[in-house]
Amino acid sequence: MPHGEHIRRRRYPGKNPRKFHEKYKELNPDRYASDVQKVIDAGKTPAGMHRPIMVAEVLRVLSPGAGDRAVDATLGGGGHAREILTRIRPGGKLIGLDVDPLELPRTEARLRAEGFGPDVFVARRSNFAGLPRLLEQEGVSAANLILADLGVSSMQLDNPDRGFTYKEPGPLDMRMNPSRGAPASRLVTDLSEEKLARVLEEHADEPHARLIATLLKTRPVTTTAQLGRRIRAGVKAAYPQTAEEEVETSVRRTFQALRIAVNDEFSALDAFLRNLPACLAPGGRVVMLTFHSGEDRRVKKAFDSGRRAGIYAATSEGVVRAGADEVRANPRASSAKLRWAVRGGAEGTAMG
Repeated sequence: MPHGEHIRRRRYPGKNPRKFHEKYKELNPDRYASDVQKVIDAGKTPAGMHRPIMVAEVLRVLSPGAGDRAVDATLGGGGHAREILTRIRPGGKLIGLDVDPLELPRTEARLRAEGFGPDVFVARRSNFAGLPRLLEQEGVSAANLILADLGVSSMQLDNPDRGFTYKEPGPLDMRMNPSRGAPASRLVTDLSEEKLARVLEEHADEPHARLIATLLKTRPVTTTAQLGRRIRAGVKAAYPQTAEEEVETSVRRTFQALRIAVNDEFSALDAFLRNLPACLAPGGRVVMLTFHSGEDRRVKKAFDSGRRAGIYAATSEGVVRAGADEVRANPRASSAKLRWAVRGGAEGTAMG
């Protein structure tokens, strides 16, 4: 650079940039804390930042205390884990699991920087279906507290490079672990029209599943933008009176169904629920946060059958929902459902 040449300060393209990668202030909260706080105060989630949901409700049920052995089975951004960690010292330990090889090291680094060393916090890249083996590896016979937040983190949803969002163009990927398995574009290509329709019906309760499956099989779909455009155009052509909001709901449901199928989420959840009682100490407490009816049905069924069998001493009578203030501050909390259970065999209490 020639001596004395002026470098212009980088500016947002407009007051409120819309594209993920242009929101460099939100993506650097340590440097632009005041700007990020303005986004939060406006009731929005800053790009690339995950805001933990129903923290107070989770803590009230889990009731973490000094010396507890805890598991955050879906570590994500570490928001819930941070609050649990502050309450289990001294003598406690939290094992955090996540399958995402991109976000896990970042979350671990943040928690380490906040003073949570290996004596109290261990991070492991793993699916929660393998929890029994991981507990054995860590020398933990059973946990006092287990949390599983089944929502996709904002870091994944917001970044178009990951292919989870239809709000910005990107590759049709959707893999939690980008180095394993096949992307959503491959799934759409490989499945027959009948099987694709079944995925949309079973994973998202999509009423236009048959039509959308036909639309997606007409020619290859490789990007999120292509997928969204094809569904919008096809549904409107077949049902001209359909409201725009309903069409967008079909797009959202399709993305949801493909994500669940790509990551085999229901199979992993079924395995986790089967293994859960053996991973909980007597009187141990578990909280599950779900964001989809298929997930919630599985959790409810497992907890109800476990209570009838005497495995769980207590379970939530219904779902706990986020309060109005939280939903206003973080609209992504609106679909969250919390259920809890207490392992039998010892005195244990929980509050919904």
